Amino acid sequence: MKPVQAEDGKQLRFYCCGPTVYAAAHIGNFRTFVVQDVFRRVVELGGLRTKHVRNITDVDDKTIRNSQAQGMPLQEYTAKWTDKFHADCAALNCLAPHVEPSAVGHIAEQLDIVQKLIDKGHAYQSEDGSVYFRISSYADYGRLAHLDRQTLDLGKTAETRADVDEYDKDSVADFVLWKARRPEDGPNYWDSPWGQGRPGWHLECSAMSHKYLGDTFDLHSGGVDLVFPHHENEIAQSRCACGGESARHWFHVTHLLVDGAKMSKSLGNMYTLDQLQEMSYTPAALRYVLASAYYRRPLNFTLAGMKDATSALNKLGRFDKELAKAAAAKEPTYRDLVKAHPEPGAFAAAWASLEDDLNTPEALGHVFSAIKGIKPAELPAQEAAALWQQFRLIMEALGLQLPDPDADIEVPEDIKAIADERWAARLAKDWAKADELRGRLAELGWGMKDGKDGYKLAKI
Repeated sequence: MKPVQAEDGKQLRFYCCGPTVYAAAHIGNFRTFVVQDVFRRVVELGGLRTKHVRNITDVDDKTIRNSQAQGMPLQEYTAKWTDKFHADCAALNCLAPHVEPSAVGHIAEQLDIVQKLIDKGHAYQSEDGSVYFRISSYADYGRLAHLDRQTLDLGKTAETRADVDEYDKDSVADFVLWKARRPEDGPNYWDSPWGQGRPGWHLECSAMSHKYLGDTFDLHSGGVDLVFPHHENEIAQSRCACGGESARHWFHVTHLLVDGAKMSKSLGNMYTLDQLQEMSYTPAALRYVLASAYYRRPLNFTLAGMKDATSALNKLGRFDKELAKAAAAKEPTYRDLVKAHPEPGAFAAAWASLEDDLNTPEALGHVFSAIKGIKPAELPAQEAAALWQQFRLIMEALGLQLPDPDADIEVPEDIKAIADERWAARLAKDWAKADELRGRLAELGWGMKDGKDGYKLAKI
């Protein structure tokens, strides 16, 4: 991502492709949303206002198929999963977008774009009433994905989840804008000048970005898997229908792997936030893992990485608590820091890394190096307060919610049973068994600290 400047110098306007609400979002989805959230935080903490638009895809093949399989109206079905997405975003400390339009709520805007494309000769209606974008009418098609139009087999690569339907097209490369009604769609259709049907997947983002951000806006973001054909199609239909540049910059986040493999249901590695919480991992730990990897490189997610994240958060939380005690000042919040726009001071290297292509792993490395030599208890209150603000600037930029390392935590019954057994082995001076059980606790992500009259458990 190259340095991005707001077109008007005051407000950075950006659009993010949001979720398709047919099931719970998985950690691969949230990698993109968390990175986008870090981007927004760095921009706002850096002194620039933002306008963040993120859509909800609440009509497509999957939402229709799944809602009908469960015997639920489409709107009721997608509302349930939209609420779940919002709850997960809140748990992961993601800022809510300023505007969150839905595809179903913007059918009229989508029909308007289709009509403009037909009027300008960029789209045509097939015999069954579907409407297609004519790829040959847009000379710059493929520029974002660096495609060679002379050699690219568009017929194979342009087929996506939204284009698999067999309709009569002038060219196999053309993509659908409006899908004619089919029996399997059930009651999920809308009237249009071309007959009853529903919008194609690519169309909605063009309609909503145009409505809320205009013909030209600063930045468009999404997962790298959306570069082609989704974003390529967005550019084509947006520029041909509305004019302007569409997005001046593009910001794509690379894939997430799990234990070195692609996520898939068949491998059983498509984790959701709920599943990780059932394993006693916190949303804060997942946020740390997702935010701490460089967005241009694949992130290899592991449960061991979640344990490391928990340990790192505890260390940062300890430092934060010591600073708070030494500072004896009001806790710096995100909104306070946006308003104050403080200098990063002792954490200038970390802030510079965030501003340099959002290099989050390098930024965290600088943070841990900086706190290594600082003893908050030895600082004067005023100096501690200033340092606390500087430290919180980086933590809030990353969106990290720091734990209180001394707070009582809920211990699962199975973990407590192992700890009790280990304590009994220690009292019996069965050191081999005590060590074995301590090792089992560590494998499960728990540390056990012995005291004179008992023990204390902590996440590691």
